[in-house]
Amino acid sequence: MPEPIVRRTDRGWELPGIANLHSHAFQRAMAGLAERQTDPADSFWTWRETMYSMAERFDPSLLRDVAAQLYVEMLEAGYTSVCEFHYLHHAPDGRPYDDAAAMSRALIEAARETGIGLTLLPVLYMAGGFDGRPLAVRQRRFGHEVDAYLRLLDTLRADAGASLTIGCALHSLRAVPEAAMREVLGALPADACIHIHIAEQTAEVDDCVAVRGARPVRWLLDHAPVDARWTLVHATHLDAGEIAGIAASKATVAICTTTEANLGDGLFPLRDYLDAGGRFGIGSDSHVSVSPVEELRWLEYGQRLVTHRRNIAIGASGSVGETLLAHAIDSAADSTGRDARADRVVLDAAHPLLAGATTEDVADRWIFAGNRPLVREVDVAGQAWVREGRHVAADAIAARYAKAIARLSA
Repeated sequence: MPEPIVRRTDRGWELPGIANLHSHAFQRAMAGLAERQTDPADSFWTWRETMYSMAERFDPSLLRDVAAQLYVEMLEAGYTSVCEFHYLHHAPDGRPYDDAAAMSRALIEAARETGIGLTLLPVLYMAGGFDGRPLAVRQRRFGHEVDAYLRLLDTLRADAGASLTIGCALHSLRAVPEAAMREVLGALPADACIHIHIAEQTAEVDDCVAVRGARPVRWLLDHAPVDARWTLVHATHLDAGEIAGIAASKATVAICTTTEANLGDGLFPLRDYLDAGGRFGIGSDSHVSVSPVEELRWLEYGQRLVTHRRNIAIGASGSVGETLLAHAIDSAADSTGRDARADRVVLDAAHPLLAGATTEDVADRWIFAGNRPLVREVDVAGQAWVREGRHVAADAIAARYAKAIARLSA
């Protein structure tokens, strides 16, 4: 039996930090604001119009203040690093800021202020669909040509360090033509982490088959050097061959359970993927929830609802909680490109929900015993950022966030 992930120390129940593998920071400002029907057939595609309306209101200072609040919440929940899938590059009319990296620098500033480890993933976004249509008006601020995109990566790498990794994000197969994908991949450093949205929606799968003659994951595996550097975000709709192919490639799937549920995307085929030896982590994506507990709990509960069985995500430990945490922690280094060995999360051993806990059951208690916050302390790279359950700068950052929301709502 493997060693338990959560161990008792003189500080409390201690575990490694958890990586949030998929984040769109600006979307925290709209959490809870897309829950009114806009169409009898509301779906991801109608939600996206609400998201575009929010996206066009942001400038660098607003993005910094919203991201800082989000990162405080992540740290207080037990996330110690975040992969920021960042496509909000330009001014709303599509023109670059005087500093083409201004929006990226806003995220870097927020991460440095809050102490979270940041893997910044500037997004290449070029087309409005598999047919190569131009970007729509509301997508203009997302767009780059390849040369400008590569210049952005070069600019940002100058700031990289122990707490900041610069990777690459291809928005999706529908937004990045094949030739552009090949050119970008050929220009990346050999150790760059690469993330891509894929197979999130059934419509995306159907369009890919119609235009490229294959399902999205199958096409990617056949046309790109997918390996452990790659993180496939969502990958919800897979056939048996794709499940086996991802597992064999050693890529990580970033499962974003609460967002996938909120958008009506579907359920990832977890048990088949685990049986194939696949790797996964978790992300909070649109941030309708900022909690690794909720992502992991509902990842398991979704499987129970469709299989009518219990305890689906079982590994060598025999514990669902240990198995889920092990995957989230073990996939982090490849997906983030970051050494997080000095990151620590400490759970409150004196909390009633952990009364009588043992190393064999503390992970299960944390994930499945309720919604009371149990994280007491969080260290990132050896520095204390959360004490007694509160971020050290929580109040000042929350005050700025409130002002930012007022501006966004005006």
